[in-house]
Amino acid sequence: MTDMRQTILDAMRFRFACKQFDPNRPVSDDDFRCILEAARLSPSSFGFEPWQILAIEDKELREAIRSVSWGAQTQLPSCSRFIVLLARKPEAMTPTSDYIQRTIMQETQHQPDDLQKARTQKYDTFLKIDFCYGDNERAKFEWACRQCYIALGNMFTAAALLGIDSCPCEGFQKEPLEQLLAERGLVNGDEYGVACMAAFGYRKEPPHREKTRRPMEQVVRWI
Repeated sequence: MTDMRQTILDAMRFRFACKQFDPNRPVSDDDFRCILEAARLSPSSFGFEPWQILAIEDKELREAIRSVSWGAQTQLPSCSRFIVLLARKPEAMTPTSDYIQRTIMQETQHQPDDLQKARTQKYDTFLKIDFCYGDNERAKFEWACRQCYIALGNMFTAAALLGIDSCPCEGFQKEPLEQLLAERGLVNGDEYGVACMAAFGYRKEPPHREKTRRPMEQVVRWI
């Protein structure tokens, strides 16, 4: 096994869902920017990047988020860094939306007109026929959330490689949390919904048990 393979696997074994962080050990700005950059560089379906990350530094806002997040009661007060990962709503992800046409295809991907037209048609076919989403707004939003989880996974891997702990936080009340963020002017509810939250920092104590996973032969089938 090469050194790089061992480094990757060691990071995967190091990582666990840390519930209690050491509040006296901050994650440096440089390390956190590296973690955020891992998210920014992540792949997404069609390259549409349907995410936005809110890096929550304000302690009062963290406490407000905690009031509607049963799954982040110990993480929010103790972690060094905390994010809310937003996914774009279906209206903002329609093939003809300003975000897809201008922000992504023109300003980000710099596509010529003929390619932009072809990819727009392909994306429309993908939504309506290939994945049969039709008018199912919830399914379309969950598809955007799946893209966000690719970025989230890369953030966790980058953190682990840096020796930084993390924890995904899905234990929240979705509508109250989105309303809270909208009232603070942080989220346009017509454009974004909350996909997940995550905490980063350094563990206060080592894990109470070894990592448990199914054996490889149960996970992978070679055909």
